[in-house]
Amino acid sequence: MESMKLVKKFSLFILMLGFLNPSFAFGESFGEFEDHRHDMPVTSEGANRSPINKIVSSEILYGQTNNQSHKGYLAKPSSSQPKSALIVIHEWWGLNEDIHLMANQLAGLGYTALAVDLYDGQTATKPKDAYQLSTNLSNNEATALANLKTAYDYLKNEVGAGKIGIIGWCLGGKWSLRGALMLPKDIDAAVIYYGSLIDDKERLETLEMPIIGFVGTKDRLHKQFIAFDKDLKALDKNASIHFYDGARHAFANASGTAYEPVAAEDSWQKTIRFLAEHLD
Repeated sequence: MESMKLVKKFSLFILMLGFLNPSFAFGESFGEFEDHRHDMPVTSEGANRSPINKIVSSEILYGQTNNQSHKGYLAKPSSSQPKSALIVIHEWWGLNEDIHLMANQLAGLGYTALAVDLYDGQTATKPKDAYQLSTNLSNNEATALANLKTAYDYLKNEVGAGKIGIIGWCLGGKWSLRGALMLPKDIDAAVIYYGSLIDDKERLETLEMPIIGFVGTKDRLHKQFIAFDKDLKALDKNASIHFYDGARHAFANASGTAYEPVAAEDSWQKTIRFLAEHLD
């Protein structure tokens, strides 16, 4: 009961700020807060899938920008040297153990999976803390993109990956698209799970990689994905956007209480096939 009161007070505080500065309250990060205001980062069924093959993993330093070291989680098959790799981007809770589990699953499929840390060592267990972290990230887009660029460079130069894809859920879906837009000729495949999008057709025109996206019809971002799908088709891009009737935001997250098994499993199988087609 006390936690509910705190959430309501925090929401009221954000709304009051909105009257003083509408761009603050009704922007992207507040939408994320509304998506997760009753959520908590419990491990989902999807995160608990076992890798289909043996993997090895470790925490690594994958780069540095502006005197900030970037540490992440690297997983890869134990029996072979993968030709392809993935940049794996966490949800708004941060790079937690559940994202490690998703990287392990991707490694089990035969990829080198680098789970990046856009929060530089911080994670959240409460919506108000995740809101603050995601807001800070949105306010420092250049820093976030530099982080993703170091991850790409690590996989290309240190790992020697021939093809590199990018995948993210929720907040990670947002940065998956932005990472693809930063490296439109270099990223070989992009997977976007219900992240906030960009409707600038001139920027979308630059994308050269195949794209797959997922969203539920009860997600506040549903209409964004309809417009995104329309734009990509008009631009004749290699893209497939999938809509799940009745599914909410975060239906396939590694962490959270919104997990929906049917939509999550279907989207995961589509992701596996997509990656096999474009990265193998």
